[in-house]
Amino acid sequence: MTQTRISPLAWVLLGALALIWGTSFLSNRAALGGAGVLTVVSLRVLGGAALLWLWVVARRLPVPRDPRYLLRFLIMGALNNAIPFSLIVWGQKHIDSGLASILNASTAVFAVVIAAAVFADERLTLNKALGVAIGFAGVVIAIGPDALAGFTPTSAGQLAVVGASIAYGFAGAYARRAIRGLSPEVAAAGMLTGATVWMLPAMLLVEGVPSFDWAAPVWAGIVWLAFGCSALAYLIYYRILALAGAGNLSLVTLLIPPVAILAGATVYGERLGWNALAGFAVLAAGLMLLNRAPAKPRDGKTA
Repeated sequence: MTQTRISPLAWVLLGALALIWGTSFLSNRAALGGAGVLTVVSLRVLGGAALLWLWVVARRLPVPRDPRYLLRFLIMGALNNAIPFSLIVWGQKHIDSGLASILNASTAVFAVVIAAAVFADERLTLNKALGVAIGFAGVVIAIGPDALAGFTPTSAGQLAVVGASIAYGFAGAYARRAIRGLSPEVAAAGMLTGATVWMLPAMLLVEGVPSFDWAAPVWAGIVWLAFGCSALAYLIYYRILALAGAGNLSLVTLLIPPVAILAGATVYGERLGWNALAGFAVLAAGLMLLNRAPAKPRDGKTA
């Protein structure tokens, strides 16, 4: 099965999505300047859920009445939002935004491995196996040899972001069946609502009620995380999916790190080491191999 051709509109939307999600790492750092990890994540998922439900109501989209979806939204909210968002935000207390985005790009690698283990029709082909191996090598290079010398806050932050990528991989496998048949906007709204159910009690228990007495950059970071990186990003994400297909949509994982690296360098003066940049180059090669469309035999049929 070949990938759908990418139209000019799809390319524009891909660039917009990469810009939005690339700046999420910058927004996390800004928000952490005044708010705690759990507070940042809670307000992001709460705000994103509220905005998406407004969209669902305005568009009069059908909402499932089957109570089993409540549990599914809770599981999806944990795997795709509450756990990875918390790990990434916590990790960014110890590592630069650009490095976090590079490690987060390994999501596609873990997704392929988990899908191969779970689904019979997602087995590892030679190309996929090579792509996974190269991708893992890129992650190891990006983490760097210093992290192997001892367990430090920096190495813990890196491992936290890798853990978030693993959670995203499980979320993708679970979503394949759990929310099949739902409109994408309803699925995203329900998922963020499920994440809110997990995050608000955790925030109140650990960090208490937020003071909201924050500086403008903190507010800007949180608002952009909720409105841009959650609600708007999901609407663009599913629009690209409809226009260009899942294979082409996954190219956004290659576009996010350059945006995050440039934003971190411009705003905070972050400078990544050679190993991080080399690791991204190797990881990008692995992702390109994973995303490569299967070759057409001479009879015109796809493999």
